[in-house]
Amino acid sequence: MSNSIFMDKELKEKLIVIAKQKISNDDPSHDFEHAFRVMKNAELISKSEKVDLDIIIPAALFHDIVNYPKHDPKANYATDESALVAEEILKKLNYSKDKIEKVKHCISNCSFSKGVKHEMIEAQILQDADGLEATGAISIMRTFCSTGTMRRPFYNSEDPFCKSREPDSKKQALDLFYARLLKVKDRMYTKTAKKIAERRTKFLYLFLDELNKELNET
Repeated sequence: MSNSIFMDKELKEKLIVIAKQKISNDDPSHDFEHAFRVMKNAELISKSEKVDLDIIIPAALFHDIVNYPKHDPKANYATDESALVAEEILKKLNYSKDKIEKVKHCISNCSFSKGVKHEMIEAQILQDADGLEATGAISIMRTFCSTGTMRRPFYNSEDPFCKSREPDSKKQALDLFYARLLKVKDRMYTKTAKKIAERRTKFLYLFLDELNKELNET
């Protein structure tokens, strides 16, 4: 059973309202609904862990509050900038300095591309919760949404499934499956997230199998 430190319901609602107001809806793959799903994923994972939800919930809600397109050079700084925005929000809510620093740590290091190995359980859970958004049906929708924003093709017509080349997700959407989405399950820290990710990964393979059949029908 979990011995988690639970968050005051009124405080949680305040954080959700702030997130809804401040997160841009310009990019549906990183909008408020994405942040809210990450929060719900984190809460689900936390049921089996001993964690502080005062850290988990704001970290999840604000982890992408600053967002740049993936092909923008500033994208590398988005998590650090998001951490600073979260800090200002939490200061106004009279959060303790210690908890603010832990929230900032979680957000700054949650990016898949940074490859940080986390020791703090709250940081592990945030990365797992965000990682679940990068596999399964949700990840397919988010991938092709970003593809439209970046104006890149769906796949490489000569080798759609990266059989004889290295994936380049900045050039083709489908390459992201091989660069990231299919690998997410192996990056999970918690048993709960790993079990969910393994199920979702099976769906990705079903999608790729159907796509392969459709491309070979023409």
